[in-house]
Amino acid sequence: MWAIATYQYPELSLEKLEADINALYLDAWTELRDDMHPMDQIKALNHVFFSKHKFGANTKHFHSASNSMINVVLDSHRGNPISLCVIYMLVAQKLKLPIYGVNLPNLFILTYKTEKVQFYINVFNRGLVFSKTDIDNYLQQLNIGQEEIFYQPCENIDIVRRVLRNLIIAFEKIGDTEKVKELDAILMQLIA
Repeated sequence: MWAIATYQYPELSLEKLEADINALYLDAWTELRDDMHPMDQIKALNHVFFSKHKFGANTKHFHSASNSMINVVLDSHRGNPISLCVIYMLVAQKLKLPIYGVNLPNLFILTYKTEKVQFYINVFNRGLVFSKTDIDNYLQQLNIGQEEIFYQPCENIDIVRRVLRNLIIAFEKIGDTEKVKELDAILMQLIA
């Protein structure tokens, strides 16, 4: 995410991003205990993320390129589903919570997954927790078949690819064909 953000902000320091994530982590760390039930862990993390730090959906400028820039999202506390999920996931994983990205069609979400427990988190909707059945219903509404990739954690490279696709769409919408071509070339390198 830092590398992607340097596309627009070449002077962006990785240390600054790490410090911002670490500040969120420290706030969340004070709220969590090892003996908490997974749902209570998510409630505590949601409290820090949405109530204390006021992160939320950028619905007004949903397709803006800034929604894919982690530094802008950390500063504004507004983002699209994937950028909000990435920040939430980075904090959760730093807390040693088993939270990973899930590539749903039209929506990026997270899963809390252990051998015994699995549920899903919609960070774009203030950390709403839901089940596999809810994903089944969502896919049915979209007339899309149930594929395993819609229920299981994706790889970090899949997240990067999806962010690049979002950026391409953002620059297409404003007619910046030069940036679209550059990002297409980067994306093709990651697909190859």
